[in-house]
Amino acid sequence: MSIHPVMQRLAEKLNRTDHPDFVPGDTIRVQVKIKEGDKERLQAFEGIVIALKRGAQGSFTVRKISFGQGVERIFPFNAKVIDKVEKIRSAKVRRAKLFYLRGLRGKAARLKEVERQ
Repeated sequence: MSIHPVMQRLAEKLNRTDHPDFVPGDTIRVQVKIKEGDKERLQAFEGIVIALKRGAQGSFTVRKISFGQGVERIFPFNAKVIDKVEKIRSAKVRRAKLFYLRGLRGKAARLKEVERQ
């Protein structure tokens, strides 16, 4: 089943291209737009990318530890609430999904940092 060329161009225009390239294991900072009443502000959510889903409806999962409690947040790539994504550091990992980090605490949950271009 083929998609209509006009619809395909429209879908390509809606896809965001301003995100940096990142993979699971990278630490990123996502600037999220928060609306409080009639005011809007930016709030940073910084953590490790533990999963990526590619495709038209792709998303990425970011995990951080806040006050000793693990917090995960799933962001769609094309979400309007995302203002900016910054890549902070990279780490060497050997798998595509890092769900095993959920069970680790303290130093065991650290990833080995690597210098990537």
